Amino acid sequence: EALDENRFQLHYQPIVPITNKNTHHHIEILVRMLDENGKLIPPNDFIPTVEKYNFSRKLDRWVINNLFLWLGNNSEHLDKLELCSINISGNTLTDINLKEFIFDKFNSVNISPEKICFEITETAAISNFDVALTFIKSIKELGCKFALDDFGSGLSSFAYLKKLPVDYLKIDGQFVKDM
Repeated sequence: EALDENRFQLHYQPIVPITNKNTHHHIEILVRMLDENGKLIPPNDFIPTVEKYNFSRKLDRWVINNLFLWLGNNSEHLDKLELCSINISGNTLTDINLKEFIFDKFNSVNISPEKICFEITETAAISNFDVALTFIKSIKELGCKFALDDFGSGLSSFAYLKKLPVDYLKIDGQFVKDM
């Protein structure tokens, strides 16, 4: 229902350098759902349901589409944007039409691919290794960056890391939460 009724909102989380010398912005896109009364619902309360009922592909496409539309219509923000990270679910990663969908979005909106970074979890990359590798390579050919999220949560992290051409690693929270 929420997808059919367009009851999602994009939010972002800034990613800032320790030195604060950077004048451009690096952000990670987050999605929130609105209930029937317009109240924000956090992702932990709806993402498991989205995944359980196989709506990840549709939601990920909604995020990509709406983000590109917003960036295309807000050039003042786009000019200041250094990098924008977008999470892709493991289910979406196996969508054979995803690459074409992303290419079409870049063609329809004037956004430099160098400003976009796609993220997948280490678990999704390892469980769909060949598909992930193909997708990462094709997206990087376009000029996008790629991040591996929750790094360290899998059992074979370093063995797979050598084979995945990623630009960024996001260390699993269990390793950094008490720092």
